[in-house]
Amino acid sequence: MKYLFLSLILLVTSFKGFAQNAAETNAPVLKLETMTLDYGTVAKGSNKDRVVKFTNTGKSPLIIVSCTGSCDCTSGKCPHEPIMPGKTGEIVVTYNTDKVGKFNKTVTISSNNSGGNIYLNVKGVVTE
Repeated sequence: MKYLFLSLILLVTSFKGFAQNAAETNAPVLKLETMTLDYGTVAKGSNKDRVVKFTNTGKSPLIIVSCTGSCDCTSGKCPHEPIMPGKTGEIVVTYNTDKVGKFNKTVTISSNNSGGNIYLNVKGVVTE
């Protein structure tokens, strides 16, 4: 009886794992061209915008809900229309280059991506 119960638990657990894997293989996958956006060394007050390209490498439409900066000095603008499988898009990142010094911030990309949120690192140095 004990072995029958253990076998039943193993069977249910394996089906649950199989169902999760099947669902994940059909999910959208957001793949950024880079996980770190490096501004390099830029002059104070210079161009604040940079573009990061991405591709939906999954099998269903990717829907980006938001692109949120980790502080008031960093923001992201993302497309709101669904990105079909195999298609590309762009996220515009803005950093306030009016502040002098090194920076290391994050833009959180919230979507229906199979792996959950994506965290884009944003770094650089602003000089006088």
